[in-house]
Amino acid sequence: MKHAGTAALDQLEPLLVAIRTLPGLKEKGRGVFYRGGRAFLHFHEDPAGLFADVRLAGADFDRFRVETAEERSAFLSRVVTVIAR
Repeated sequence: MKHAGTAALDQLEPLLVAIRTLPGLKEKGRGVFYRGGRAFLHFHEDPAGLFADVRLAGADFDRFRVETAEERSAFLSRVVTVIAR
């Protein structure tokens, strides 16, 4: 699964805009977010769709499908919950 390219990130731009408003995150490159100096969130594209990898807890990334508006909304809610802790 390759990292999301420009066209994929263009599709995710509304989600990226929302993520950019969250406190404590720094966008190091388009669609690549760090939290506290550590990689926190990035995106992948795959024939099965678009996916986000995010560190919700611990050292490992959790993968979420973000192909549809509903999936993106649910994903953003999860990220907001983690940021609020």
